[in-house]
Amino acid sequence: MPETTAPQREPRFSPVIALIAVSASWEGRLSAALRDLGLSTRKFGLLGHIGSEPGISFSELARRSHITVQSAHTAVRTLVDEGLVADATAHAGSASDLRITAKGIAVMEQAHQRLLELDSTLSDNMPRLAQSMDGVRAGIV
Repeated sequence: MPETTAPQREPRFSPVIALIAVSASWEGRLSAALRDLGLSTRKFGLLGHIGSEPGISFSELARRSHITVQSAHTAVRTLVDEGLVADATAHAGSASDLRITAKGIAVMEQAHQRLLELDSTLSDNMPRLAQSMDGVRAGIV
């Protein structure tokens, strides 16, 4: 029986694969920069949402974070246990009142400074990529 081979294709640039590779690299750098603050990129994002909208509901927090409500509850419980977030009405049957604590604010200030440093490094090392990401953010691209 003759052996069949897949058709040969010319190497092709894939913007999706490139974006995934660049994203993974920079997420790794951000993770490393946040590690000693006790933050992961997910915790950083959750704290950012809670800090920017005190009193945010678990449903809205989950929607913005692209996670389930159950995962949001679990993650927030960790943030509360670490003293970064307070839930003023954390009892069954009542709406939550999530707020970032003074400790959480201090951690976020340090995290934002580290993020700014990474943003600067990206802009210096890959200016065209940084400009295109700004275009994506602005809805231009």
